[in-house]
Amino acid sequence: MSKGGFMKDAMILFGITLVSGACLGGVYELTKAPIAAAEMAAKAEAYKVVLPEAASFEMTGADLFEEANAAIAGLGYGNVTVDEAVAGLDASGAEVGYVVTSTSKDGYGGAITVSVGVQADGTVSGIEFLTLAETAGLGMNADKPEWKGQYAGKNVEAFTVTKNGASAENEIDAIGGATITSNAVTGAVNGAVYFVKNCLAQ
Repeated sequence: MSKGGFMKDAMILFGITLVSGACLGGVYELTKAPIAAAEMAAKAEAYKVVLPEAASFEMTGADLFEEANAAIAGLGYGNVTVDEAVAGLDASGAEVGYVVTSTSKDGYGGAITVSVGVQADGTVSGIEFLTLAETAGLGMNADKPEWKGQYAGKNVEAFTVTKNGASAENEIDAIGGATITSNAVTGAVNGAVYFVKNCLAQ
């Protein structure tokens, strides 16, 4: 191939790359806002599920995340971070509890993000997944009401996973064939509970 032919092919390739990049950028800009809106809607729905007594929610605790996550890293909950927190308010504006969103990067299929409702007295009122991509028929069973419902109504410092049948308030039955998922979810819940009890409810 001559030098001129090579340059021509290079310029054509450059032009194709430039146009493709511009198109991708345009698609990203068009979809960015709807995706963000969908994520916000999913969060709002999760908040209402895990703290139904709240009439509204307001952001809280953002200045505490860095220090809390450093502490959580040393508690044996795995690779867990607290990402977001809101205070739940009743119709009169009084706090009825908190919803903390936390992530465990120890899931079998990737990161697991969960919103955890914690009432004002420290009792977990429920959990709801924002991100869960575990194995179908195994780890995905974490999203079944009967499994994730194990955390609700309990006021403990930290939960632990057992394969022998839960017999104590702080014990969570492992999902059959999905202990990794069970531990990851429990670690994320524990991080959220720690954040409420040791950082927010002071």
